[in-house]
Amino acid sequence: MNKVLVFGHKNPDTDSICSAIAYAELKKKLGVDAEAVRLGEINGETAHALETFGVEAPRLVDKVSGEAAGVILVDHNERQQSADDIAEVGILEVIDHHRIANFETSDPLYYRAEPVGCTATILNKIYKEKGVAIDKATAGLMLSAIISDSLLFKSPTCTQEDIDAAAELAEIAGVDAESYGLAMLKAGADLSDKTIAQLISLDAKEFQMGSSKVEIAQVNAVDTNDVMARKDELEQAIEAVINEKGLDLFLFVVTDILTNDSIGLAVGREASAVEQAYNVALENNTAVLKGVVSRKKQIVPVLTETFQKRNQ
Repeated sequence: MNKVLVFGHKNPDTDSICSAIAYAELKKKLGVDAEAVRLGEINGETAHALETFGVEAPRLVDKVSGEAAGVILVDHNERQQSADDIAEVGILEVIDHHRIANFETSDPLYYRAEPVGCTATILNKIYKEKGVAIDKATAGLMLSAIISDSLLFKSPTCTQEDIDAAAELAEIAGVDAESYGLAMLKAGADLSDKTIAQLISLDAKEFQMGSSKVEIAQVNAVDTNDVMARKDELEQAIEAVINEKGLDLFLFVVTDILTNDSIGLAVGREASAVEQAYNVALENNTAVLKGVVSRKKQIVPVLTETFQKRNQ
């Protein structure tokens, strides 16, 4: 099995899908039999990007060992976020922009993690380093990933490198980043046809924080009230997930893409950690998280520190 599979995390977002496609394209141009695959359903935002630039979605898989001896991870490294059988394959490379946790390999590998807002920003540099031109469609997908992860350059995770890469990619793709980006984000924020199960799983990630097991799901909305009107149903579904997975906390975050604030719905025996982390009081399990838009920078590190202190 010489094929190499390239994929992002479970419940993939736009960066996971588009960076997997972009990196698989680069590896193929460098002579590697690489294929991008996905570990979950495509969300509305990503579907908008794929349709705009005429690219098919990668095929869906949940296990990878049956068809590839080696894999490349993009946009993640934590094993609980990866393929179910990730321990049964060799990890050849990791291209990521998140914290490093629960990760080790038996063999050396190429590992590239940079403190930027998006994996695609790193890929833009790798394309240049390899002397490979980025085609129009791939540039459009990479731009989409940066816009998604940076919330159109408004997220605190966004760096000047992300902004510069987006400008370069927008020129290649032949689109205006601002107008295209707003249309893409609005497509992703249309949650009217989503079931409760979809809402809490579309972009959910599991984390080990100290001795506590935490899941954080996030959705973007134009009006958070549209989502929170279904609060009772959301809580029931979240309780079921907590019981199934043995979670200590499930934090469901609804981010308003217009105001850049979020509503947090915290459920579980450690829900008070959210109060401690953000100095807020939960009312009916919810609280406004002013200025919080980034799970990576404003939620995971803050909660991780809080749990570590609580577990001491």
